[in-house]
Amino acid sequence: MSNTTSENTTTVETAKDLGLLPEEFEKIKEVMGRTPNFNELSIYSVMWSEHCSYKNSIKYLKKLPRSGKHLLVEAGEENAGLVDIGNDLGCAFKIESHNHPSALEPYQGAATGVGGIHRDIFTMGARPIAALNSLRFGDLKNNKTKHLLKGVVKGIGDYGNAFGVPTVAGEVYFDSSYQTNPLVNAMSVGIVKKGETVSATSYGVGNPVYIVGSSTGKDGIAGAAFASKDISADSINDLPAVQVGDPFQEKLLLEATLEVIKTGAVIGMQDMGAAGITCSTSEMSAKGEHGMNIWLDKVPTRQLNMKPWEILLSESQERMLIVVEKGKEALVEKVFDKWDLHCAVIGEVIAGGQLNYYMHGELVASVPAHSLVLGGGAPVYDKPFSEPSYYQELKKFDINKIPVPTNLKETAQKLVQTPNIASKRWVYEQYDSMVGIANTSINEKSDAAVIRIEGTETCLALTVDCNSRYIYADPYVGAMIAVSEAARNITCSGAIPSAITNCLNFGNPNKPEVYWTFVQALKGMGEACIKFDTPVTGGNVSFYNQSNDGGAVFPTPTIGMIGTMKHIDHKMTLHFKNTGDLIYLLGDTKNDINSSQYLVQIHGEENSSVPYFNLDEEFLLQQTLHTINAHKLAVSMHDVSEGGLFVTMLESAMSGNKGFELCYGEEIREDASLFGESQSRVVVSISPANKEAFEKMLADAKLAYMHIGKVSDTNIQVKSENWGPIHEWAALYNNAIEKELFS
Repeated sequence: MSNTTSENTTTVETAKDLGLLPEEFEKIKEVMGRTPNFNELSIYSVMWSEHCSYKNSIKYLKKLPRSGKHLLVEAGEENAGLVDIGNDLGCAFKIESHNHPSALEPYQGAATGVGGIHRDIFTMGARPIAALNSLRFGDLKNNKTKHLLKGVVKGIGDYGNAFGVPTVAGEVYFDSSYQTNPLVNAMSVGIVKKGETVSATSYGVGNPVYIVGSSTGKDGIAGAAFASKDISADSINDLPAVQVGDPFQEKLLLEATLEVIKTGAVIGMQDMGAAGITCSTSEMSAKGEHGMNIWLDKVPTRQLNMKPWEILLSESQERMLIVVEKGKEALVEKVFDKWDLHCAVIGEVIAGGQLNYYMHGELVASVPAHSLVLGGGAPVYDKPFSEPSYYQELKKFDINKIPVPTNLKETAQKLVQTPNIASKRWVYEQYDSMVGIANTSINEKSDAAVIRIEGTETCLALTVDCNSRYIYADPYVGAMIAVSEAARNITCSGAIPSAITNCLNFGNPNKPEVYWTFVQALKGMGEACIKFDTPVTGGNVSFYNQSNDGGAVFPTPTIGMIGTMKHIDHKMTLHFKNTGDLIYLLGDTKNDINSSQYLVQIHGEENSSVPYFNLDEEFLLQQTLHTINAHKLAVSMHDVSEGGLFVTMLESAMSGNKGFELCYGEEIREDASLFGESQSRVVVSISPANKEAFEKMLADAKLAYMHIGKVSDTNIQVKSENWGPIHEWAALYNNAIEKELFS
């Protein structure tokens, strides 16, 4: 951004340069009763951007289920969701995107995404105990993809490891739709005692307003606006100076924040993320129905002669705004002095709802706080949408036109080495999963990460899930699958699904076909959340993941879900354990290879509909799994997802260094049996001694099931064919991504 216009003169052309529509400029003049100056127009340009205002999405976000029996606050009330987990504790959690910065500056873009989401958690008074992420990249054979992957993973690992919060789970996908626009979604989970949370609010005339943490620089200025437009070949020229993260500074800020809350002096607190001081002052003031006088020249800065709009819009990291009860300033300042952090009074709370920003005694901007925020004056749009032309074409896919491979073993070997199936070991080994106070049991693999809560018997189960190819094929059904798979992973780990946060990554909302996928996905998401009683606690909308030449990314509504477990002894793992244990497939396998990795990677067929899915069948499956777990009848559980039954079996075998014998029915095609991805299926191993009780429970539940084999020592046998020792398959699976990445 450059100030090419006088501080006192703006026109519709100025507004356009700042990313505002002509009608929005007229509305701003109506709200203010005059023409805004450049500082004021800059404020509206970020606060009315899609990234901050959700102006193109709020209508449908409000239709999602937002309340539930486990919630301590409803969606939108605070910076993050807050769920009751017993023991007088709450779990704060949220997921957000840092896509656009990561596309052009992968290391710092990803690192500051991690830092920002952790601050959302600890500004509520919760201590972060776990991090998760969902990453999407283009073709792994492409050198740009390799560069982005290496930078993003290193940024996440370096920041999280140094900050001292373990990264415990995540997902990585590769598809050409993400070639220009990679997705970097970061999730943080924290724990807080009930009654000790802090709200992002401001009230009490005369109360001082502090900025604490790092100095303010020119990094990230107008980053929210940058995230609200398509990426083009010239976007690097528009990129604000990307925020630079400092995890050690953030660690100090975390400890100081949690300590200052205990003084009882804090009225309200908010992280400075997108739009910086502008966002924090406006949202806190609007929530508390008060105003503020802010003295910008008192903000600690890293550079000389920063202009008012630069200070207002800076997105420098590791900063927060705190409103303090007048008379208790010394308590607050003592804490931040102890931690050697800036703690500067930059304003005061005033009556009314006006935000007055001063520079060296001069009033440089004055705007009503309510006009900047959701539910206030920010515009709300109802975009036109229409079904994409491709949608009906996908339904014409004919499985009979795809030949069944003559060599299934060779096909399986190819499949397990494809990037979306192969081990993501190279990624997760760069993350410390055990750092800090959290504890992941003995790190035995489960479908969800399981975290002990210090000082209690309670555990949390955490997962992030979304198969975006399914969403592309059918956004309504695909979104139901995303929620259901997250719940299935929580259930297979031995926990009860509790609530979700979401990160809604889509293309340009002004394109009717893109917006249709958004509307349909939220409809499906809402229905599944109601079914599983997992309300949406909040999250993030990331539109404009679209390039001028490459089109939109696959619609990707990433689901972050938490579940609760009363005791670590209830944890269920995915690995086969004992030679001779019986293996069952729960759920009904269909003659279906739709949208499977097998169909795409082996046959090169990109155009097919969504795999078979029925929400009622999924719910029955998961309720039955809960009953099985309660009666301790299972030895292992692992859900069937990408790669189908064979990959599920292989993952369970490799994790336990066991083999298996697999025999499936003849009713459907062999490739559909082995590699199809029809939903609502789980592989369960049991002790032979529990066979009768287990099968009776399944029969009583009226759940489809099949006894498909048994655990063996080290070899894989499919029907009567010996497919070789498990260590040979593990070598293919574990090394594929590294071989490609460094080739």
